[in-house]
Amino acid sequence: MGGKVKVLVLAGNGINCEYETAHAFRLAGAEEVEIVFIYDLLEGSKSLDDYHILCFPGGFLDGDDLGAAKACANRFLHARVKRTGERLWDQVLRFIEEGKLILGICNGFQLLVKMGLVPAMGGRYGQQQATLTFNDSGRFEDRWVYLKVNPSSRCVFTHGLEKLYLPVRHGEGKFLVADHGVLGELFEGGFVVLQYADRDLNPTMQYPLNPNGSEGAVAGICDPSGRVFGLMPHPEAFHHFTNHPRWRRESLPEVGEGVEIFRRGVQFIKENVL
Repeated sequence: MGGKVKVLVLAGNGINCEYETAHAFRLAGAEEVEIVFIYDLLEGSKSLDDYHILCFPGGFLDGDDLGAAKACANRFLHARVKRTGERLWDQVLRFIEEGKLILGICNGFQLLVKMGLVPAMGGRYGQQQATLTFNDSGRFEDRWVYLKVNPSSRCVFTHGLEKLYLPVRHGEGKFLVADHGVLGELFEGGFVVLQYADRDLNPTMQYPLNPNGSEGAVAGICDPSGRVFGLMPHPEAFHHFTNHPRWRRESLPEVGEGVEIFRRGVQFIKENVL
């Protein structure tokens, strides 16, 4: 694959954030970023084996039938590649085993959770251990939120970050687990990466600072390796200072802070995989 970081940004079946996501990866230093339709993977004209980073962007996969991203999760878990006969899921597992990175944003986070790629406690990939369901407000939430980054998290995409300010755009963003014991395990094990917070970075359940009512104010989680990361907020939607809601009143760097997540992923590949 050479010395260039190759990124696959998934498209199709209701995904609608692929272009800005691809742009954010380019800003972050990825040399080859390709938008690939899911049916190219299923036909076998494209393979995950040829990339270093796999990104599931935001959108409305399959019209959110069966619950957000559930239908697509079943497709990844059970569908077979026409050209080779192997399950697409086998490519996903091989991708992880080879030390590569997977990022899921909003609808992509829902997909990761329902595929069982995060949190995957105990390394049990493919077993759904949590869910993302309807916001407590009962409506679609489109607003900017403060995020506290867990310094104890193993997530490679947020290493060295303390906070983020990003927009959310979702109707099913409430993170839930089976019981509080599981939630405690997520915190103790470093699976929780981001929490909704107030301006002072205190995690909060208060609406609208916590826009959906997520348990533990959870806004993003990772797998045991820290290389598979999902979050509800949209880092790709803050790639330029003019994306910021107060850009005419505050002095901001030209490149938005959302790009920091992509930059850390690209740097990890350059230092550990290439």
